[in-house]
Amino acid sequence: MEKFLELYTEEWSYIQKSCSVFSSLQERYVDIYSFHINSTVTSRYAITVITSRVANRVNGSKEVHFQVKIPKNAFISKFRMTMEGKTYDGVVKKKEEAQQQYSQAVSRGESAGMVSSVGRTLEEFKTSVTVAAFSKVTFELVYEELLQRQHGKYQLLINTRPMQPVGDFKIDVYIEESPGISFMEVKGELNTNELVNAVTTSRAGDKAWVNFYPTREQQTKCDVCGENGLNGDLLIIYDVERPKPSGELKASDGYFVHYFAPTDVQRIPKNVVFVIDRSGSMSGRKIEQTRLAMLKILGDLAEDDYFGLIIFDRQVEVWKRKLRQATEMNLELAKDFVRMIQARGATDINAAVLKGVEMINKHPEERSASILILLTDGAPNTGVSDPTQIQANVKEAIGGKFPLYCLGFGFDVNFDFLNKMALENNGRARRIYEDSDADLQLQGFYESVATPLLTDVQLNYTAAGNLTQTRFSRYYNGSEIVVAGQITDNSLDAFQTEIIAISKNSKVTYQDSVLTKGLAGVLPQHENSIQRLWAYLTVKQLLEKEVALTGQEKETAREEALNLSLKYKFVTPLTSMVVTKPQGEDTQVAHKPKEGEKPNSRQSTTWAEKHPSCHLRQLPLQVDLRFFVVDLVMLISEQNALMMLIVKVQPCLFLHFLSVNDVRFLSSAPDQPKPLCFDLPATSKLRLLMDPSSNFSMSGMLSSKGFRVIALQYKTNHNLELSIGGIHYYDGLNTVTFLWDQKPTNHETDGVAVILRKDELDVTMGTVRVVFFRHKKDGKKFLWPVVQQQPKNVNIQGIFGKNSLKYEELPGSVIKIKDQEVKATWSTATDYRCSSAPVLGCWLVPYTFVLQGELSDFMTCRRCFKP
Repeated sequence: MEKFLELYTEEWSYIQKSCSVFSSLQERYVDIYSFHINSTVTSRYAITVITSRVANRVNGSKEVHFQVKIPKNAFISKFRMTMEGKTYDGVVKKKEEAQQQYSQAVSRGESAGMVSSVGRTLEEFKTSVTVAAFSKVTFELVYEELLQRQHGKYQLLINTRPMQPVGDFKIDVYIEESPGISFMEVKGELNTNELVNAVTTSRAGDKAWVNFYPTREQQTKCDVCGENGLNGDLLIIYDVERPKPSGELKASDGYFVHYFAPTDVQRIPKNVVFVIDRSGSMSGRKIEQTRLAMLKILGDLAEDDYFGLIIFDRQVEVWKRKLRQATEMNLELAKDFVRMIQARGATDINAAVLKGVEMINKHPEERSASILILLTDGAPNTGVSDPTQIQANVKEAIGGKFPLYCLGFGFDVNFDFLNKMALENNGRARRIYEDSDADLQLQGFYESVATPLLTDVQLNYTAAGNLTQTRFSRYYNGSEIVVAGQITDNSLDAFQTEIIAISKNSKVTYQDSVLTKGLAGVLPQHENSIQRLWAYLTVKQLLEKEVALTGQEKETAREEALNLSLKYKFVTPLTSMVVTKPQGEDTQVAHKPKEGEKPNSRQSTTWAEKHPSCHLRQLPLQVDLRFFVVDLVMLISEQNALMMLIVKVQPCLFLHFLSVNDVRFLSSAPDQPKPLCFDLPATSKLRLLMDPSSNFSMSGMLSSKGFRVIALQYKTNHNLELSIGGIHYYDGLNTVTFLWDQKPTNHETDGVAVILRKDELDVTMGTVRVVFFRHKKDGKKFLWPVVQQQPKNVNIQGIFGKNSLKYEELPGSVIKIKDQEVKATWSTATDYRCSSAPVLGCWLVPYTFVLQGELSDFMTCRRCFKP
């Protein structure tokens, strides 16, 4: 056995190199010979069509993949596969009707979800189909979106990653804006260095064209290229002329859209209160980035603005009891206060937000606009901790007088809670991603609300019905108000609008009209674009409105959004697209993922899937290869049997796992957006974290899903043991027992704090803070620890002591740590470090590479756990 393992280790490097060569050979047999993206933007409404044509060049059936990324703000409206003269169309159904097919696929262990969130702005659509020998398949995906104006411009984002260089590759963008295009520029990774010459732009009055035609050679030599071709974004940025302060009004075939973005009004001074979470979970980089952002934001306040600062954990602290004018002296004093903010304690959101409301209510609002901004990274866990009660308290206190904006820092935050609280108070919620630019994200949000121009904006229309939102509490510079609806009187020669609002000095009124007869607005192969725009905007707003409603009103809004989604074939959170493949292949279901969540996927992955270039099913059958079984080995561990079939194929040695029972871990470095992941065998007893300087240690017993038991020791007398059944804490004198399903509980003693919430335990022992989540997967419960704070000690030991390992990404999917390099595979992992357990993309590498040691170096003893 030992000799076999030695041989396996020695051959590993050879295996990887051989498989890489073989993978390149295979690419010729699945040929994406044409890949086109065509995007048409008419009056800010974009309809994008992605068409991929693929040929199987071998004398045997092949599995062909289609994988593209689309903007999160978009709705998929069509998917079609055409092969061997037959067309397979995706059918949009009510989500519950499609759920049975989805659940059946999941129960079989298949990755049934076809759409998942990817990063901040994109969602990934992927599917596959088996193509017969020497046959072709055409994939066609259509998605639609209304471009939103932010910071004075619109952005059309197009992502491309065809997975191989393509002979016929084209991106064509056509933009038509009837008022005229004031400026346009093309940015993104696909418009840099070697690819600049592949991009051409032209403009003529109210029309613009962008074309991207890279050669096959350019697709392999650019900064975002490689053996697998292009992988990057093309970003078209533009704005339109605004000849009339009343905005742009368009009507066609019984529908209208009105864009309102006046620029001829003075800014209104604002009263802004920032409510900043300084609880323990904000420690480290989060609080540092928050301080950086706040220093910049304070520097951007105008002198006629008034502002307040509130910081909170379990206690609420105000900088000054009343709002202060943004004079140079006050701003410097406020900056000194911000520099002193340190993370500590629990999270009392209720008291902090109500204090902010109180400060604004006490300040006179004459000729000014008030704004309340909350920044938090966690859930309420002290004071009033019931989210529903907090929402009711805040809504009653604000009383519709000013908007509340909620910024959720990271993925541990209860985003649904923040989103509902913001929407109930005329604001919105935004997630701040834990990346190196988090401070810039905070600044970017503030800039979007930094310059109020109008308040109490009301848009009125004659002879109109089924209107989208027509009342807005604020209009900010650089944004745009969009209203759409149906014209109920078709006999009208002209359609009229009136806008009433309050500016800095007075009440203002705008009026406009547009001819309705003889106008056409039909795009080829699509219904009227204004009608589809109206449907898209209505569904978006109904889904937002439904979050804040209750009872019958909630059901009515949901039903209306569902009916429109089905009528216009939009894949929304209420609908799913069922894709039926040729007979014998699995039906797949495309869901619209929620913010911060992704569809279920398989927990474990076979070795062949992790290394697709060595997967036996993918061998081109026309190649003369000699297969023979070298050996069949049964490896027996303490509680787990792992069977490995070793097949040698010239020139590649294949290892095909017949049964795998590993657990996947994620390792995220602070300055690197792509995490590493690695697999560890189940039933291992692992040393998770050890700090000799503070006498702290944490060990865990790994099961097939996650941890079954976790034990913590601190100093000589503190012992904490967690299992899926309950928690036992011994402080040297007494034992305290907690149950996971009991009411939220706090327990503090002698440098130890234990905070229990539903399926979550927050533990601080000295300078170490760990949050434990109890997850449930396939009916089985398990634990997962997240180290939120650890000592800055170079002698930290254990699996999670290696959690911030920095690496360098080299060409050809090679990962380098220090002086070591390894070939990595792009894969996925469920991130159990968050309560929502999203699925993330990651570079899969051997655990020895990440841990910089053998598994035996991290093993602990059975006596560390109770029987």
